[in-house]
Amino acid sequence: MEGIVRFVENSGFANLTPGHLLMILVGLLFIFLAIRYEYKPLFLVPIGFGILIGNIPFVEHAGLHLGIYEEGSVMNYLYMGVLKGIFPPLIFLGIGAMTDFSPLISNPKLMLLGGAAQLGIFLTYIGAISLGFTNPEAASIGIIGGADGPTAIFLSSKLAPHLIGSIAIAAYSYMALLPVIQTPIMRLLTTKKERRIKMKPPRSVSKLEKILFPVVALLLTGFIAPGSLPLLGMLFLGNLLKESMVTKRLADTARNTMIDMVTIILGLTIGASTQATTFLTQQSMHIFVLGATAFMFSTAGGVLFAKIMNLFLSTENRINPLIGAAGVSAVPDSALVVQMEGLKADPDNHLIMHAMAPNVAGVIGSAVAAGIMMSFLL
Repeated sequence: MEGIVRFVENSGFANLTPGHLLMILVGLLFIFLAIRYEYKPLFLVPIGFGILIGNIPFVEHAGLHLGIYEEGSVMNYLYMGVLKGIFPPLIFLGIGAMTDFSPLISNPKLMLLGGAAQLGIFLTYIGAISLGFTNPEAASIGIIGGADGPTAIFLSSKLAPHLIGSIAIAAYSYMALLPVIQTPIMRLLTTKKERRIKMKPPRSVSKLEKILFPVVALLLTGFIAPGSLPLLGMLFLGNLLKESMVTKRLADTARNTMIDMVTIILGLTIGASTQATTFLTQQSMHIFVLGATAFMFSTAGGVLFAKIMNLFLSTENRINPLIGAAGVSAVPDSALVVQMEGLKADPDNHLIMHAMAPNVAGVIGSAVAAGIMMSFLL
């Protein structure tokens, strides 16, 4: 009987709390959205399953080492890749090997939209300060506005590691809901006439330009914000592996096998870090509200800046303001949202190639913003 009693006391059923149950439902919701509606499935499935793992309650025994926060556990060792900022640069290497910078190279002025779409980062930083967060915490929360999960994780691992779980879940949740968040803002801030603007086809970009771009871009951004080097250094290396055409095997590994493995472990450990006892706090609720605000302001910043640019451009060189929304660095999701909105206004107006320019510029912009914040706050 004593053994049976001990077994019951140590089971998850005996230690289940309403908080654990709530988080399990959140994990199931993530998995449902990923599978049923294909919302960021590559991230939401591992994260959702990780939430389930992290919220099966257990009694902590010396030497058992089960939880992600217990030193010596397998999950704790895997989580070190998040806490030490190892996984985000590896993901950036894979993103670089998948990215074509040709739209940006062919129309460099669209880089300004990628910068304007970082507006939400700095406005959310101010909002977080007003809610009582410290400067490093506020910077980590603000970077959610860049719509770049790896950058948000990397910066929070340096400035606010205790908030990584909340920040990462907020970033990836809103990235999955980009069509829901961005579409109403894009429609509100543009007229139907503006949404029908057709842009000139991008010019052809030479192989030499494609090879020089990652080298020149690395030198410029590295000197401006050295703190961004772990991310942008890997991004541009991955792109050079792709564009040089002499390292095809390395590029294939970076954009396929490696990034897939890192994504699985990153998503799983981020999800598992959301244990109800540490995740369900007032701070987490504030982070989710601020994260949504950041996404909305970043989208609005990109769209409005495109409208401002049109004031100084000739009629034949006008920019469709919708592509400003792609300045947030969720590649290629925000560009696809722009494409869908453009087609709704005019079935013959394909904006995807134009939208990819501010989209990839947003990746660079959010990493530079993170590097600048690190230089001020570390």
